[in-house]
Amino acid sequence: MSEITTREQEEQPWVPRTKLGQLVASGKVTSLDEIFENGWKIREPEIVRTLLPNVKSYVVGVGIVQKQTDAGELTRFRAVVAVGEEQGWFGIGHAKASQMRVAIEKATVVAMLNIIPIAQGCGSWECRCGTNHSIPFRLEGKSGSVRIVVMPAPRGLGLVAGETLKNLLSLAGIKDCWTVTFGNTSTPSSVSNALYDAFLKMYKLLTPAR
Repeated sequence: MSEITTREQEEQPWVPRTKLGQLVASGKVTSLDEIFENGWKIREPEIVRTLLPNVKSYVVGVGIVQKQTDAGELTRFRAVVAVGEEQGWFGIGHAKASQMRVAIEKATVVAMLNIIPIAQGCGSWECRCGTNHSIPFRLEGKSGSVRIVVMPAPRGLGLVAGETLKNLLSLAGIKDCWTVTFGNTSTPSSVSNALYDAFLKMYKLLTPAR
């Protein structure tokens, strides 16, 4: 996955702006699991960067958005970025900016704020090895015209998916699964959103009501 790169350290020291940020910076909160178990909202990307030091980002796609204004044609870049650390965390972010680099940076921040835990398991009837190499059950997600079905697979099969989906699933920490896609899958943003929708549904299903 050559497009996946480890995030760069920020040059400026982090000054927490929220109570949760202060708890993380002081070492009183030491894991994302603790944050999600308590139902706390992540409002600072530095929280994720601190608790997941190996977090990586993957640029799903960058497009050009043009808009006609009174001053002429306005051109902006729209970026879609996924984040994860290949161990069960995953987020997707979208952002627009006048410069490509800025759009990617903003989308990365949004993706970190949207990060969720990905339940792992061995849901394949062909395997039943009991290790966390796949997903626990069949997932389905939708975005626009794109629909994705992700199914547990036996250990060692690998990721049966297109290149973009392979990168996203690997980033989430999934090693073996089958995938089936429907609709206009040539749009990377819709594919990534559909996968995130599937993961989000699983997260909500497995999370007790608060």
